[in-house]
Amino acid sequence: MAQQDVLKLAEVSSDDTQGARALPSNVEAEAAFLGALLIDNRVLEELQTQLGPQHFFEPVHARIFERIVTLLDRKAVVTPVTLRPYFEADEQLKALGGVSYLARLTADGQGLLAPRELADQIYDLALLRELITVGRTLVEGAMDTSEAVEPQQQIEQAEAALYKVAEGAASANEAKSFAQATHTAIFNIEKAFNSGGNISGKTTGLESVNSKIGGLHDSDLIILAGRPGMGKTSLVTNIAFNTSQRYVDDMALGIEHKRSVGAPTAFFSLEMSADQLATRILAEQSGISSEALRMGKISREDFQQLSFASQRLAELPLYIDDTPGLSIAALRTRARRLKRRYNIGLIIIDYLQLLSGSGRANDNRVNEISEISRGLKTLAKELEVPVIALSQLSRAVESREDKKPMLSDLRESGSIEQDADMVWFVFREDYYVNATEPKFPAEGDPPGVVDKWEAWRQRMEQVTGLAELIVAKQRHGSTGRVRLKFEARITKFSDLDADDPRGGFVSD
Repeated sequence: MAQQDVLKLAEVSSDDTQGARALPSNVEAEAAFLGALLIDNRVLEELQTQLGPQHFFEPVHARIFERIVTLLDRKAVVTPVTLRPYFEADEQLKALGGVSYLARLTADGQGLLAPRELADQIYDLALLRELITVGRTLVEGAMDTSEAVEPQQQIEQAEAALYKVAEGAASANEAKSFAQATHTAIFNIEKAFNSGGNISGKTTGLESVNSKIGGLHDSDLIILAGRPGMGKTSLVTNIAFNTSQRYVDDMALGIEHKRSVGAPTAFFSLEMSADQLATRILAEQSGISSEALRMGKISREDFQQLSFASQRLAELPLYIDDTPGLSIAALRTRARRLKRRYNIGLIIIDYLQLLSGSGRANDNRVNEISEISRGLKTLAKELEVPVIALSQLSRAVESREDKKPMLSDLRESGSIEQDADMVWFVFREDYYVNATEPKFPAEGDPPGVVDKWEAWRQRMEQVTGLAELIVAKQRHGSTGRVRLKFEARITKFSDLDADDPRGGFVSD
């Protein structure tokens, strides 16, 4: 592009751009890159940098690039001639001589010598500009010493802003066009179609659950609740293993990351230590009870089987953080770090009530839980991953004859139900039936004692090893109950056998 065109661009820039002349930029590199792209449309396919219109300093160049990408998505050939109709009414382009400027971009073709390097420079300069903006905001906020200012909140906001810059997602808060949203929706539908019609998100590893919910969707907050002893932690450790193992399998098959229904997983265990959690997963995958593992009551064959299982698990992209007493702000910071370092696609928190909120909310537990649930939903949207958070239920369940939990049983705050995209309850009837075992009949007992114990035994046979995942809320579909198999010895959930009449799911 001619030198006079570069000078002219500076003259016609907006007042905001005029005031930002000191910001890092290279308008000539932008023009040269656009020229190369108009000469050879394949340049865009060869880029490794995720270049977008927002990365261009000059607004005219941003609009030209956006239109080029749109036309290429339609499989059109893009040249100055095919671009002409879209820019004939562009006022800023008229100041540069009108649509003839598009042809002048391709005049010397110098950009074809190093298009990748030009794209990298445009991208890097855009990140530097965003970093300057973050720095200015941080300084302005730190200079504010009024009582309303929360320093810890400022640190949290600054860390979130820096994360977006590090990810090249500085425009994440900008409005998306309907075309962009539609493109994402079509991609998810295509992924569901290619997976066999069940999964549009991350897999749970449980086919019956996937069929009901369509997988774990990005940006969703899923609350998994239940009374103690129901198997909440066991279920999420199963899901954590299944999702991360599927990712390993997909990578081995050459499936690209964004098309995999598995994902690297982050597990925040606020209740159990990392080694306790690892012991559970080892028990599930080796088929040896966790009690036997803890006490060392295993045979040589068991130990060999355990060794094979541990070797397989060592390759899993499953990251456990067992730091106790985390605040919601600290958890979000750690999650961003894991996302940046390992590109995690699923976050699990065990459990929500062990998190703490900010200092100002600690005087009211309901407000604190509301802050935590909102923070988890914000985290899911910010990192664009599903977040599963375990939650306790109130004791009201125990006082009812029907022990199946309801949404009103969620402990301490209705905001948990409000913020969640899905609410699951795990329920095992055999836990309660077992607790009602009558007196074992002895010789000479009346028939009524024998009948009562026999009725109990038959009921136990019907419900032993049967669990229900109650989908009490789902933004994406219907509610209902999914019946699963639960092996208490190794704390493992799985799909019921195909010929088991108790299988499948029941809609409410």
